[in-house]
Amino acid sequence: MGLPVHDRDYVVVGSTVEEMLSLGFTPVGKEFPVFLHPETKQEYALARTEKKVAPGYRGFVFHASPDVTLEEDLLRRDLTINAMAMSEEGEIIDPFGGRRDIENRVFRHVSEAFAEDPVRILRLARFAARFRDFSVAPETMELMKKMVTDGEVDALVPERVWKELSQGLMESMPSRMIQIMHDCGALERIFPEIEALWEVPQPEKYHPEIYAGKHTLLALDYSAKMNYPLTVRFSVLLHDLGKGTTPPNQWPHHRAHEERGASIVDNVCRRLHVSKMLRDIAVMTAREHGNIRRSSELRSKTAVMVLERCDAFRRPERFIDVINATECDLRGRKSDTVSFEDIDFPQRAYWMMVLNAARSIDAAAIIQSMDDASEEIPRALHNARADAAADAVNAWRFGHIKKASVAEASTSAQ
Repeated sequence: MGLPVHDRDYVVVGSTVEEMLSLGFTPVGKEFPVFLHPETKQEYALARTEKKVAPGYRGFVFHASPDVTLEEDLLRRDLTINAMAMSEEGEIIDPFGGRRDIENRVFRHVSEAFAEDPVRILRLARFAARFRDFSVAPETMELMKKMVTDGEVDALVPERVWKELSQGLMESMPSRMIQIMHDCGALERIFPEIEALWEVPQPEKYHPEIYAGKHTLLALDYSAKMNYPLTVRFSVLLHDLGKGTTPPNQWPHHRAHEERGASIVDNVCRRLHVSKMLRDIAVMTAREHGNIRRSSELRSKTAVMVLERCDAFRRPERFIDVINATECDLRGRKSDTVSFEDIDFPQRAYWMMVLNAARSIDAAAIIQSMDDASEEIPRALHNARADAAADAVNAWRFGHIKKASVAEASTSAQ
């Protein structure tokens, strides 16, 4: 495909474990014989076949021996584009049409053995997020749907789901991973909270794309376009989960969805065993993105309370992630007439101004002026921060009014 090569894997045909060890290779494979080259440290695996003996992606036994052919080894792989090899002489061995599928930009399973490993659904979806112009072969999509119906994806463990999801989120178009999981039915089994957004309407005035699920995918792709880190992309994926719990008789409005969503996000993160840092930022985004968007409507005390809830005074970098995720939420909308990706986002400047003003107070002096054990210290700090924020906001608003007045006077003079 003309892309850079990041790693090379070698398959060894006609050899044994004993021979590899005698040549100085170091064994590293736990389930099947994989070795590191004594000099290059690249991976060399004995040609092998596998047999499904139990549900899930771990339910396999492997057979490696000198009589296993290269074609038999390639047959066990997931997609035709991954079932090719190159000989030492540079000859391409392609028994299953991988090169043809690369030319036609198609993901196609090699054999019915694809259905034996549910991780392959996640891998294919992740590849789709990377290779944006590839489509899924109809017969492969049908096979994935059958895997879901047969309950294969129910055997996936959280650690493996998170590994594939986190990698897919960092690709150039992560929405395709979520879309393909939805199309084959896996999203409902693995992430029912995201699936619940799919047909949930929103006010067309603010969301011309209408559905909450579509909005989430648009916001997610904007986060990738901005090259934001995983903390932001994951938070964007989960930011509107509360809308999936809005009673249909309240549609298309979603009052208090932020607070409802925060607890749902927390549960999802714990189920996936994600790090505490990722969980904290995702929960803060779900809970506060509405407040951050409504910044100009908030009182200074409320704005400082948001900063305190986000631990912004100790960890400002996390709060910046929340701001970035909110930007994606604002710009992750679609209309035939308006490019929401280019609209202003003054909230960033507003919140950084409030944060800097609130941080400028002499917290040590306030604490020293009070009894160290006083329960009033948090309130005193909050009030001082709110006062400083109010001064900054008033100065900012006065500056805007003054600029507007000058512009109006200039227009009148003309």
